[in-house]
Amino acid sequence: MIQKLFPLDKNYLLRQAQMGVQDEAISLMMEELRISYTRLYNPLQLRDDTYIRIISNRRFPINHVKFIYEQLCGIYRYRYGSNQLEILFDGKSHLEKYKEDWLEQLSNWVKDLGAHEAYVKNLLRMTLLFDTENRAIFSENRCKGFINEYFEIKIVKRKGDLVLKSA
Repeated sequence: MIQKLFPLDKNYLLRQAQMGVQDEAISLMMEELRISYTRLYNPLQLRDDTYIRIISNRRFPINHVKFIYEQLCGIYRYRYGSNQLEILFDGKSHLEKYKEDWLEQLSNWVKDLGAHEAYVKNLLRMTLLFDTENRAIFSENRCKGFINEYFEIKIVKRKGDLVLKSA
């Protein structure tokens, strides 16, 4: 079942493009997270235990970062998800164009978010520095709250539906 995040969330082609590049996008988010951690907390790249764990860890529960990814997808569809298809003259399909545009925007967003300690710390706790499920859930909720505040989005649950509102 497809969950609509706001009443006019009907750009199914964009949603399909976002879900089609989910693995690539999450890898991009994790790589940028490593770069952001290094920039904020270890600019000299001193090889302590935490730094080595963050840089080398490739196995972590992915379910928490998927929620963050889906939240960013919904925000993108809310802001840029017009149902009007444009005429493409470069031979690409609309699906390919949506994938490229989404990955470019996601890359910009995670670079911008990576400048904020709250985002970096919480995303690290639920992924690369995962230790317990309870901490990961707590960090996931804090990360969602930070993202909502950062993008000035308010999520309201009404009659079982999620409604995004610009703050």
